[in-house]
Amino acid sequence: MTMPNRATSVKLATSVPRESRPAPLEKLREFLEKEGMKSKTGPRSFADFERELHERMMEAERDIVASEMAKLDVDAPAVLIDGRVHRRVLRQSQTYETSAGEVVVERTLYKDRTDDDGRCVSPMELVLGVVGDFWTPRAAQQALWVVTQMTPKKSAELFKRVGNMTPSKSSLDRLPKLISERWEDGREDFERALRDGFEIPEGSVSIAISLDGVLAPIDGANRPTQVRAEAAAEGRISKGPAGYREASCATVSFCDEKGDLIGAIRLARAPETKKATLKKMLAEEVSAVLQLQPTLKVVKVADGAADNWDYLSSDALPTGVQVVDFFHASEHLHTAIANVYGDGTRETRHRHEVLRDTLRDEPDGAEKVIRALKHLATKHPRKEVVTRELGYFRKHKKRMNYAELKAQGFMIGSGVVEAACKTLVTQRLKQSGMRWSVPGAQAILTPRGWDQSERFDKAWALVAATFQADVTVLANVIALKPQSAPPKPRVKASR
Repeated sequence: MTMPNRATSVKLATSVPRESRPAPLEKLREFLEKEGMKSKTGPRSFADFERELHERMMEAERDIVASEMAKLDVDAPAVLIDGRVHRRVLRQSQTYETSAGEVVVERTLYKDRTDDDGRCVSPMELVLGVVGDFWTPRAAQQALWVVTQMTPKKSAELFKRVGNMTPSKSSLDRLPKLISERWEDGREDFERALRDGFEIPEGSVSIAISLDGVLAPIDGANRPTQVRAEAAAEGRISKGPAGYREASCATVSFCDEKGDLIGAIRLARAPETKKATLKKMLAEEVSAVLQLQPTLKVVKVADGAADNWDYLSSDALPTGVQVVDFFHASEHLHTAIANVYGDGTRETRHRHEVLRDTLRDEPDGAEKVIRALKHLATKHPRKEVVTRELGYFRKHKKRMNYAELKAQGFMIGSGVVEAACKTLVTQRLKQSGMRWSVPGAQAILTPRGWDQSERFDKAWALVAATFQADVTVLANVIALKPQSAPPKPRVKASR
């Protein structure tokens, strides 16, 4: 038994006879000639011409793609796939979704006969990297990007209007789940490869590390009574709308010398205890960035949530300046003042604007705000909200040196991570009537995170490679059968 190299494998592959190949360019030429004749007989809608021309172009592309796919089919007694011998079983036609629409290609199927539970495989599909036995790589990449931006139903409508491929709603629904399963199986290795190829945006002086969460209808939003009961049985309180759970987001923002945003890495995970996976991912991203450029200054920005600060101030992250998001602090300030002077009143607006500017722009601004709130709390002892907000400012006073931080070129707001909560999670997962499982939500959040971090194409290349395999044609294969034992000599009976 001999194993030829790849060049031999290609030579032995089945090809489509030239006389049987379609002539897509000839069909297109005939269409254009007919259209030229029509223009002489009277006016016609140019939109109709564009539509039909596009259909003809897609037809030509499908014919060419199908022909090229057929060339890569292998029809031999046996092939070696990832080091294992597979024997030819049968030839069968299969429908594939390409970026120009569906094509039907006949291919040969093989099976590892030592694996009774193994499935038949197509060397052509493995060489091409066909995704889920149906999508060509480019079609899968395009479909995944679209379905992470909108629902499968709207995605199918978009493709129909564009007039290229025509995937069904159900196939679009399955695709991100398939990709997510592959990604999660090798997530740590994939993420390490993404970090290895990362380039820090030019002009970066500091990085802002942020963590936040947002409630979404994940795991149980359609059964609120059961969710409440399960929470009570576990001795915990089900917070937020019944059946909603907290998806989490994290960002690493790259800022210039003025603290203005240049670029960001955005991450999101479906609900899990203590945001464990997301926190680990964030720490690894930060570590990789600082290894590339150790001189970057570090600032940690978040709202006042205790769990976020427990992590941001822990040894899991490098040391850095800690900042409570200025806009959250401003909201707390407004709540305290409105509790005394009324929400929406002129007095509340005036006092809030003055103290807000003091907090942000003046040295020791936090101390001045605390004195002002203490005065209100003393003057209005029955206003419990003022006392509560005074406690908030006292607790986070060391994280509110906004004037000094701005002068040093640090970001003082967590708007990037809050925007990630809205654009990564809310806009896609919280549309009317939506309900998600944890795996289903993660299947959308992961590629949306790639896209919003300008990593989509790199991440896709990594996961798409898992659908490919090495295929080598085995030549001179001889089916060996055990030899039967030679017949025993007959003994003649003596007379």
